[in-house]
Amino acid sequence: MVIIAPMEDRHLTPIDRIIAGVDDALRTVNSSPTRAARPNPAAGISDTELTADQKSHAAGLMRVNHAGEIAAQGLYQGHAAVARDPAIEDQMKQAADEELDHLAWCEERLTELGSGPSVLRPIWYTGAFVMGAASGILGDKWSLGFIEETERQVSEHLTGHLDKLPENDARSRAIVTQMRDEEEEHGANANEAGAAKLPRPVRRLMRSVARVMTGTAYRI
Repeated sequence: MVIIAPMEDRHLTPIDRIIAGVDDALRTVNSSPTRAARPNPAAGISDTELTADQKSHAAGLMRVNHAGEIAAQGLYQGHAAVARDPAIEDQMKQAADEELDHLAWCEERLTELGSGPSVLRPIWYTGAFVMGAASGILGDKWSLGFIEETERQVSEHLTGHLDKLPENDARSRAIVTQMRDEEEEHGANANEAGAAKLPRPVRRLMRSVARVMTGTAYRI
């Protein structure tokens, strides 16, 4: 789970903050189950009978979403570790808290579907943390630009999952819908905070990396 640093921790050196991020990483990838601060969007929605193939497909999609939320924790924590502006650091941490709820909701649904998260989640977290910290070192506007583009691509990806999930899987669909709406909000917040538009080659590279992650997490 994410540990929110007290006010005085903002005076830590960048190295200290990265070390704290590593501690967060261990908690994120090893803690099970994750606890959500907010109610699950699927609460009150009855589960429906799914065929074996539908269950397997829905579990694969939710495992991809879970892997994406693991990466989101790494991304936001990496950015927060090197953020120069305390207000932007707070914004990153607030978004990470909401993403942590997404993580918990995905875990719960995976359990209901008789499946589990990707075994490669430490890789997803570490890669995202490094990318987040690296872009953040360039400056807050580029850090915010990276987040805005990430959230835009994630929102598109979640919309695609709504098309792919079984029509009668109302519980998974409720979770994914809530996640998509909040990802769009995070992207809009980054834009309003002064995000710089990333160069096209960077945006294409991000899409390529995302395809590798989603294709792998669906299966393992």
